[in-house]
Amino acid sequence: MRPPVLLIFTAKGCAMKHLAIILTCLFSAPTFAESDELGDLNPDELSLNRVMENIKRGQTDMTTCASGYFITKKGDHDKARALFRTCAEAGYTGAMTWMSQLDNNGLGGEYNPDAAARWDKRAADAGDPVGKFNYGINLMRGHGVKRDEAAGRALVDEAAREGLQIAKRLQGADYDLDEVTPDADNWKYAPLF
Repeated sequence: MRPPVLLIFTAKGCAMKHLAIILTCLFSAPTFAESDELGDLNPDELSLNRVMENIKRGQTDMTTCASGYFITKKGDHDKARALFRTCAEAGYTGAMTWMSQLDNNGLGGEYNPDAAARWDKRAADAGDPVGKFNYGINLMRGHGVKRDEAAGRALVDEAAREGLQIAKRLQGADYDLDEVTPDADNWKYAPLF
């Protein structure tokens, strides 16, 4: 769209000049949301809307996947779950541990310790120290997975060797799980029989 011609007025018509400038801006403003066969023109960037558009298209990258943290913290767990699931399926181990956290706390879905343990194991198998630590704790507790304290400690030890400070803290507490778990969650980890 070609902008209209702006007329220059004499000093007497100064108010008209300003009106003409305003009208020119209003009627010649480009449309930023137009699409054509080449894609979006000047797409929305650096917003949660853009992040979720990327996820709908199956596009993942580090910035998009990291945005899930902010989406979770603002309490939009359904969107966070969609984002983290897409990123986890693309191989982002941090997204796998976030999926575990969502499942383990019933955020954006049902409380599901089995699914949480599967996500932790998947991250651990991919070499993620946080996944190793979390899955190690799952094994030590028997939470979402069959209890195997020796295998759990071995994973915690691996995470500690890889520099994960909380794993070192758990080792220093002689593997006392109360050291790394808020007592408000004790109900969740109590044996069922």
